[in-house]
Amino acid sequence: MTTTLRPTEPLQHHADGTRSRRYQVCVNSRPVGAIHLSTHALFGSGVARAADLWIDEPDRGRGRGTVAALAVEEVARGWGCRRIEVSVPADAVAALRLTSALGYVTRNRGMEKRLGAEPPRLPAGSRARPMSQEEYGPWEARARESYARIWIERGVPEAEAYEKSRRDHDELLARGTDTEDVLISVLEHEGAPVGTLWLALQDDRAFVFDVETDAAHRGRGNGRTLMLLAEAQAVAAGRPVIGLNVFAGNTPAERLYESLGYRTTAHHLYKNLL
Repeated sequence: MTTTLRPTEPLQHHADGTRSRRYQVCVNSRPVGAIHLSTHALFGSGVARAADLWIDEPDRGRGRGTVAALAVEEVARGWGCRRIEVSVPADAVAALRLTSALGYVTRNRGMEKRLGAEPPRLPAGSRARPMSQEEYGPWEARARESYARIWIERGVPEAEAYEKSRRDHDELLARGTDTEDVLISVLEHEGAPVGTLWLALQDDRAFVFDVETDAAHRGRGNGRTLMLLAEAQAVAAGRPVIGLNVFAGNTPAERLYESLGYRTTAHHLYKNLL
């Protein structure tokens, strides 16, 4: 039996410069599933995203998904893409196993935690304050550089990584410390600054975009205190859930978040198309 892809729509060209197309997965012309391929809104036309791969229950376990995934990689190569990315829900064990077998590498994962009604207290001697305008400029410059370097270290070409950092920061911090629903805080312990927190208040949750302990104050529990601060600010703002992103290989952060009760919601993976 032959597994192929059949387009179900013309190639779509979108206002943001991306393109996309939906396909049926067919076995001897019989539809057994679907997959959606698009180019990346942030990384540009050289990066593809595969989504919504689905194989009907009676046809699972027969390699249909594997063939469909490989076929859509060939389509992406034909589009001139040099990398393809996928996101897999944490509970989609079979999909995660499939992507790993096909050579996809985990770049980062999303995590979240449901919060209680009472905000956690910070340890004795620790307090938070809003970041000052004088502190903001140097902090933002470091954050932009650090964010770009993280992507570069995980396989993103340098120009793409810096462009992503620029776009993300320009969009998310459009008015600096005055950006609506954004809290940028400095954590102090015994009167000395020990770390910073960038928290965004979204529609139904809060999201930690950046948390950093100053190098001279690491290993003393300040990272945990910063996360408690994030949770306290989220509860105070009426957000019942807090989310974050953690990059693969950041073992201390992964352990900290897991110890605080965060659970993985999705894995984000990539593969270079040679």
